[in-house]
Amino acid sequence: MSGRHTKEERRQIRHRRVRRRVRGSQERPRLAVFRSGKHIYAQLVDDARGRTLAAASSREDVTGKVEGAGKVGVSYAVGKVLAERARAQGIHRVCFDRGGNLYHGRVKALADGTRSGGLEF
Repeated sequence: MSGRHTKEERRQIRHRRVRRRVRGSQERPRLAVFRSGKHIYAQLVDDARGRTLAAASSREDVTGKVEGAGKVGVSYAVGKVLAERARAQGIHRVCFDRGGNLYHGRVKALADGTRSGGLEF
């Protein structure tokens, strides 16, 4: 390796580092975040069974819950929707997997939305 990495390679390195520690279970699933250029996706994963327990994304109609402007506000709304779905299944605690993304902007807004929806990290 030359010691220089692209932006995507740096994200992959962070992602592998985070995933070494973070494991989801039935009692405390992993909140996995994927961020694309236009949208943001979040799901609760039970790694022990390999199942997705709940999911939400900005591709759904979350416009009624948007607080703030642009993609950051939409990410906050996605977090609230995911928290509602998790609470309906009796899930109150999760472990956060930011997917190698920096905890800033849309990823932070999604985390804040899930916290305001009642989930505990």
